[in-house]
Amino acid sequence: MQRGGRGDSRGRGGDRGRGGRGSSPAGRGSPGGDSYRGRGSPGPGGGDGYRGRGGGGDGGFRGGGGDFRGRGFGGPPRGRGGREQGGVFAPGGPANIDARLDASQDQLVASFKSLTLQHDDLPLRPNFGTVGTAIKLRTNFFPVRLPKGPLHEYDVSISPAQGTKIRRVKRRIFQLAEQAPDWVEKGLRGNVAHDHSAKLIAAKVLVQPLTIRVPFYDEDEDGPRTDGKGKEYTLTIKYIQAIDTGNLQNYLMGDLQSRNIDILPVIAALNLILAAHPNRTQAGGGVMVGRNRFFFPTVQPPVPLGGGLEAWRGFFSSVRPAFKQLMVNVNVCTTAFYQEGNLAESMMAFERSSFGARASAFVRGVRVKTDHLGFRKSVKGLAKVNARQHKFKWDEGGGAMVSVEDYFLRKYRIKLRYPEMQLVDVGGKQTNYIPPEVCTILPGQSFKGKLLDDQTAQMILVAAKPPNVNAAAITTSGLKELGFNQGTNASPVLNVFGVTIGNEMAIVPGRILSPPRIRYGRGDPQVDERASWNMRGVVFAVGAKLDNWAVLVIKDGMPNAEFVDTHDPELLGTVEGFVKMCRTSGMNVSQAPPQYVMAVLPRKAPQDPIRAQAIGVLRNTLMTVRPKPSLVLVILANGDKHVYSGLKHLCDVYLDVATVCVQSQKIRKQAGQLQYFANVALKVNMKLGGVNHGLDEQSMAKLKQPSTMLVGMDVTHPGPGTVKGTPSIAAVVASSDQKFAQYPASMRIQETKKEMITDLREMMEERLQVYRDKNNKTLPARILVYRDGVSEGQFPIVVADEIPKIKAAFRKYDTAQTPYRPKLTVVICGKRHHTRFYPTDAQHADRDGNPRPGTVVDRGVTAIYEFDFFLQAHGGLQGTTKPTHYYVVCNEMDLKADDLQGLTNAVSYTFARATKAVSLVSPAYYADLACERGRCYLHKLLQGLSSSSTTTASGSAAEEDVYKEAVGLWHNGVKGKLKDVMFYL
Repeated sequence: MQRGGRGDSRGRGGDRGRGGRGSSPAGRGSPGGDSYRGRGSPGPGGGDGYRGRGGGGDGGFRGGGGDFRGRGFGGPPRGRGGREQGGVFAPGGPANIDARLDASQDQLVASFKSLTLQHDDLPLRPNFGTVGTAIKLRTNFFPVRLPKGPLHEYDVSISPAQGTKIRRVKRRIFQLAEQAPDWVEKGLRGNVAHDHSAKLIAAKVLVQPLTIRVPFYDEDEDGPRTDGKGKEYTLTIKYIQAIDTGNLQNYLMGDLQSRNIDILPVIAALNLILAAHPNRTQAGGGVMVGRNRFFFPTVQPPVPLGGGLEAWRGFFSSVRPAFKQLMVNVNVCTTAFYQEGNLAESMMAFERSSFGARASAFVRGVRVKTDHLGFRKSVKGLAKVNARQHKFKWDEGGGAMVSVEDYFLRKYRIKLRYPEMQLVDVGGKQTNYIPPEVCTILPGQSFKGKLLDDQTAQMILVAAKPPNVNAAAITTSGLKELGFNQGTNASPVLNVFGVTIGNEMAIVPGRILSPPRIRYGRGDPQVDERASWNMRGVVFAVGAKLDNWAVLVIKDGMPNAEFVDTHDPELLGTVEGFVKMCRTSGMNVSQAPPQYVMAVLPRKAPQDPIRAQAIGVLRNTLMTVRPKPSLVLVILANGDKHVYSGLKHLCDVYLDVATVCVQSQKIRKQAGQLQYFANVALKVNMKLGGVNHGLDEQSMAKLKQPSTMLVGMDVTHPGPGTVKGTPSIAAVVASSDQKFAQYPASMRIQETKKEMITDLREMMEERLQVYRDKNNKTLPARILVYRDGVSEGQFPIVVADEIPKIKAAFRKYDTAQTPYRPKLTVVICGKRHHTRFYPTDAQHADRDGNPRPGTVVDRGVTAIYEFDFFLQAHGGLQGTTKPTHYYVVCNEMDLKADDLQGLTNAVSYTFARATKAVSLVSPAYYADLACERGRCYLHKLLQGLSSSSTTTASGSAAEEDVYKEAVGLWHNGVKGKLKDVMFYL
């Protein structure tokens, strides 16, 4: 069954946000403690080559070829450095909830009770929530008036097909086609919208058969060749179907007979029509990146990121169905582009930006213009030779062998400045090496690789804007540049199709849920208006025992930030201070001192980019610690991601030793040292089986009667810069105690970029076994799953593929007398959306103008028929906060709206390494962290490095070799005692 028009599958962009106060993942990051960067690694691919989910809470960026979106915030601290001040958007303006959201919406939901669902149907909305303080919110949705008549869909094929798979070439062909006489004579001009590829929508029926001749010439040529040797393409435009907009109208109005119609064709057609103006090829058009994202350098000047890149601001738009109204969702977005300029200088700037940065990752796919001939070429890759090393036979020079350096001097009188720099290959089927210094990067190209650490940090500063700033940008320049307004810049295409768009944001009802009461072993902390609290005067709910432990001090060439040796009085005093904090927090720390060991790492070297030699030294050092420690406190010299990843791989997979990492300069810093100790103690207690905090009985009552197991599931994929064929990583975590605090994990590698979890049955069996072992041989009566990382178009696949695997796991625990059939509810958590909410009243906003923690919305911009809601459980630190979209795809627990919304909000306060609510419900967040940890085990492949044997094969054989190498690196994953604790925190 198709359910159309609910978005598309997008990459998981961005840097993992950086942490905030109190070991909090406040942008879903963690400040210090175990994670050296908070929520993992830097870079738009989520660090080690995986697509991340952090940062850029206000529409964000993806670093390479997309927009940064994710689970965190990003951007400058409020009020610093002359940045924009936050505040309520459009204060004092009219704030009337949309008239369409009347009693008929409740009547529609009430009518669902008469329906009989099929086994593959998504659950219908049981009711709307009523709990909480009622508020009004503006949202970045604008009403769309549907055209009355049908739309006409056509398929476009290009012949000859050779060479037209390149997007740039197709776009150029369509650009020339629009200038061709046939385009006008056959009635296409002003009557069609197309995607510059294979799809065309017409406002009226076009003559058939329909072909357009396109004499081809490139941008750097004056016109088509006249000698009969030029390229010529033919567009064949074939009628596919009439698209009736009336069915969509019935769907929007709540017609139960239209509930299961496929609205995707009309939604896709309308998105194409709305994109026609900003995606136009003539002057004034935007640069389209991915789908539905358009960047206009004239709207806001690009901001340099360093290393040859710059940040561009733009706008996203997507048509979405809502109750009684079609809407278009408009948001700001930011992405990285190449700076126009000399290729060689940009390559050097990129490599200087970070140790281990490779120019090969920078140049791949970039379009350049050669200075000596004026040709436009795309760089295939970086050669292994430079201008002095590479020689070829020069026919004009008498057939002598000349170096590239000599050739350019003799042929073009160009003396190369960087003759020892690697050449770039700009050839087609054959290699064509030229010096990068004679190439100029052409403007308007998005960067599709991984951002470096400093670039990511700078991008966050650019991307995060206060809510009033973003909302103003959307309603002014956004609507204008997209052609949605009614002024002089209005899209002529919209007029042709009879589509109009309102210029006022929709206003929808929301509610603010109260926070739960936090419970510790002693003390009663109060949750503040930012959904956070402090641990002053409290002790852990269950304090773990810390004995037989070790301290590993790493020296890595940073003498001013490192301890002298294992007898350094400052080191001993620092560790004693940490021990005191652990005891104060309620842990049982042995009187016996820890074992101290020191590892002096070999210097960084280009031939060892992932510090394999350093990891060897760490292995040898840790092997001297006897008896085997229960936990190692690792004092890192710096934030080297290669050392961090290699250490976690070593200790998790090979040594079966829990580790907590801190940075020397942070743990030595006197200012805030006690807070830092407290942050680290949170992780130590959990990794040793303790419980930091829980919720009061009233908040958790619905999870205990009857007994419930909370489950988090996630899959993360390899991103730009990784070895092709690198596996995806899946993780399933589940609560194993009655305090819903301990979530051991099952982890697997699986087919590359496969979203559904391959070994889900076995992973669920493992989680149920641990639950039973820790709960007097009893199993949960109910299972509530929070599934992260699934796009809306894949919801039916979850129902058809994953839910049966979960239920198959139950059968393992059948007995001869009683089958085990717990009630199952599955909720998908989505952060890859562009929905934002803006309070209309200052009393319902935080100090930056964002919604207050606990803001929930289930009317106006949610599903018409199914059970979903938006919840912002956390308090924003900076930028524009993003709610999480929760969508129910199975509801055997028969949860009502207030039940599920309240539970989800409460469980967001249980995240163990934080003293605040987090933006993603804790079980799903834990699953994501487990996937993050799995990245450390495949770090080599994620850095684009592989063994020599895998580079000699091609196609599927090469990918099979890569998978085998990954299996070796994975080494059967986490084993031993670590597998039953939260080692991944």
